[in-house]
Amino acid sequence: MTLDDTSGTKGTTGSTTDDYLARRALRRGSAGWLLLTGLGVAYVVSGDFSGWNIGLSKGGFGGLAIATLLMGAMYACLVFSLAELSAILPTAGGGYGFARRALGTWGGFLTGTAILIEYVLAPAAISIFIGDYVESLGLFGLESGWPVYLVCFALFIGIHLWGVGEALRFSLIVTAVAVAALVVFALGALSDFHVSGLNDIPVDEGALGANSWLPFGLLGIWAAFPFGMWFFLGVEGVPLAAEEAKDPVRSMPRALALSMGVLALLAVVTFFAATGARGSAAIQEAGNPLVVALQGDGEPTALSRFVNYAGLAGLVASFFSLIYAGSRQLFALSRAGYLPRFLSLTSRRKSPYLGLLIPGALGFALAAGTGNGARMLNIAVFGATISYALMALSHIVLRRREPGLARPYRTPGGQLTSSVAFVLALSALVATFLVDKDAALIALGVYVIALAYFAFYSRHHLVARAPEEEFAALAAAEAELER
Repeated sequence: MTLDDTSGTKGTTGSTTDDYLARRALRRGSAGWLLLTGLGVAYVVSGDFSGWNIGLSKGGFGGLAIATLLMGAMYACLVFSLAELSAILPTAGGGYGFARRALGTWGGFLTGTAILIEYVLAPAAISIFIGDYVESLGLFGLESGWPVYLVCFALFIGIHLWGVGEALRFSLIVTAVAVAALVVFALGALSDFHVSGLNDIPVDEGALGANSWLPFGLLGIWAAFPFGMWFFLGVEGVPLAAEEAKDPVRSMPRALALSMGVLALLAVVTFFAATGARGSAAIQEAGNPLVVALQGDGEPTALSRFVNYAGLAGLVASFFSLIYAGSRQLFALSRAGYLPRFLSLTSRRKSPYLGLLIPGALGFALAAGTGNGARMLNIAVFGATISYALMALSHIVLRRREPGLARPYRTPGGQLTSSVAFVLALSALVATFLVDKDAALIALGVYVIALAYFAFYSRHHLVARAPEEEFAALAAAEAELER
């Protein structure tokens, strides 16, 4: 039977058969709060092993420390806001679904596209970093290049195709290894801690407000924002697992809060231990800062080798989990018609196979074709900051427009909390232009192309029966009754 699918909000058109959603179903109840917490940490843990230290070359120890504190506050406020939103609307749409209800179809697409940019580009970048680690460790005599990238995508996408429960359990195990290694690293590095090493970067006398703690001046704090984000980038993706979670209304807020707590603790310990052990100047440009912090220019030690291998585990954990997040965001946008609908079809094992394979092919092509992991990560950060601002704004709008909406979990601080996240996200967005203007412009160009597709085609072919669209339609109907 063909259903008239025009029951959604204004501008929603199209039709679907009665098995449309059945062919686009995920495996429910596959993840409890522990697997969700592991997923939240897995998204981010690779950032503790490398990347954040480049912020020392932008702001020095003091500048990066302040930037990390501010970005940590942004993520904490955002996570508590998302905990409320995910309990209200526990679907695979995540941020897109929240923005769709609060900001309409345009807001939903803007948010979903920004999230997709983040989760498609980041795995491509991390596959390059995995290749670098494989080469530096001399594993199987391999060199960094397209064969390594291909194995990464093929192997880990294959695990995701096998099933979400198996995928998340694998992610939890690898993440646990990486976190344990960070603890071991900190114990080893702190035994050689020297306060004098924290501020040993030469001072730029021409910079406003420059001193030994802020060698690049006050502007250096702002320029270090994107690198302070690396300690937390990705944790906001936990709500994308809502449709596959056990009791998402309860487990989602709990997992978000626990993930953020673990990541904040790891950020503080890693940051201080690495800079204090070897000095900020020595690790500011290092590709493997934790290894450099332990051994400097000397011979590898048993501890530094262990941390080096664990760094590879951390990269694998983040690569693996980010593939998951990207596939679920693509799945939700496709299921609702914002992107081609065939991308949301699921297999017998309830995996969105095209949502995994097509972004994977794109990510592999980008990695093999460019080899520029840093540039791709900067593009991912640009997309992330846009999505943060829009998700925080969604929380503010829903609190004001629908104060009576059932909220099983309420954000501590309410609108003040999400307002802090909104302001800091906009500041981080501007900071991306200070770090890599070309990356920001490339991301902006991709964004414009996506918006043109939505404006001229997909907004006229949305699927009203998709969960996020039904949720928004319900709000519109309730508002009409109140008039």
